[in-house]
Amino acid sequence: MTTRHALLLVLATASFTACAQAPDAGRVEQMRSELHKRFGAADANVDGRLTRDEARGKMPWVYRNFDAIDSAHAGSVTMNQIEAYAATQQRNGRQK
Repeated sequence: MTTRHALLLVLATASFTACAQAPDAGRVEQMRSELHKRFGAADANVDGRLTRDEARGKMPWVYRNFDAIDSAHAGSVTMNQIEAYAATQQRNGRQK
């Protein structure tokens, strides 16, 4: 994945979090749809979870923050865990 794609992912994640607080439900749904699309492209075995290896190629932000997102050390993360972690990072002003 190129640096441009990685930046787009981080911006999409940050935008989703910001939009979740805005009243424009259409924009929130658009951002959520984009995140789910990227997650689906990364989920090679289509099990609804990303391993560290799956994240490495398609979702570098998730790969870099994998241990923090996978706080239960399950070896994989779900879209809900990624969204929750991104929202926490956004609230804390520490989008990595």
